Amino acid sequence: MPALLPRIALRIAATCLALAALSVAAAPADSPTLRKIEETGVITFGYRTESPPFAYLDAKRRPIGYSVDICERIVEATRKALGMPELEVRRVVVSSATRMPMLADGSIDLECGVTTNTEERAKFVGFSVTTFVTASRLLSRRSSGIRSIDDLREQPVVSTLSTTSIQYLTAINQARRLDMKILAGLDDYKSLEMVRASRALAFAMDDVLLRSVLSTAPDADDYVISDVALTTEPYAIGLPHGDPVFKRLVDDTIIGLFRSGEIYQIYQRWFQSPIPPRGANLRMPMSEQLQRAIRQPTDMSDAQAYR
Repeated sequence: MPALLPRIALRIAATCLALAALSVAAAPADSPTLRKIEETGVITFGYRTESPPFAYLDAKRRPIGYSVDICERIVEATRKALGMPELEVRRVVVSSATRMPMLADGSIDLECGVTTNTEERAKFVGFSVTTFVTASRLLSRRSSGIRSIDDLREQPVVSTLSTTSIQYLTAINQARRLDMKILAGLDDYKSLEMVRASRALAFAMDDVLLRSVLSTAPDADDYVISDVALTTEPYAIGLPHGDPVFKRLVDDTIIGLFRSGEIYQIYQRWFQSPIPPRGANLRMPMSEQLQRAIRQPTDMSDAQAYR
């Protein structure tokens, strides 16, 4: 991964943001989202409170994280596009269950969390170009011997409510008649608690989130994450459905971060450095799949595009 970039890279990033703004500056009337933002003087983004390092609260209860940093750049580009430097930013808490409905009904303009772009979701909401790529895997006690879905036949397994992982479990359970008992945790920490309390033998979730919850767990060495991936998960910033002008602004801003290299600084800050509030460090090198998505930006939901 490139080292921290010099000041010139930051100037390039600023130029890219300005170009993104110019690309829509003349056409806010063609965008229902930009028109609403312009009329109300407010842009609203939804964030998660317990999804480090993507979106969570710091010690002062302020939203921070990898996805939040990207959304802050989008907010700045929107200010420039509309010529509204004093544009108010309203930050709204969302959960895995509420994020999609709130995007669909216009309660939020951006969803800045850990959301997989899927074909089914794209029927109701929009997505930016891919900002992160991960894979769903199984977390279990090291002593349990659970390494794959086949080991969970007729056994209890948990995932987090309204996630693609729980959808995958439901589909494969029916297709292969595994007779698993599928449980749902309200968030990733509660899902881990079910494994800790032996209510479930395994926790199915995106591996980066499994690593995140384990990074602060006192008994982390008692657990293992499976080598076998269940699914590929391309994350993106959630957007209102059917607004190509606003999507272009968002995509141009993110691609500007890619082209300038600033995305590597953002990545290093959240995945290869101690992060607040406890100083946990995931020590995760950038995957080849994400590097490819940075070199060749895409908003495809098909997992095959990332393999």
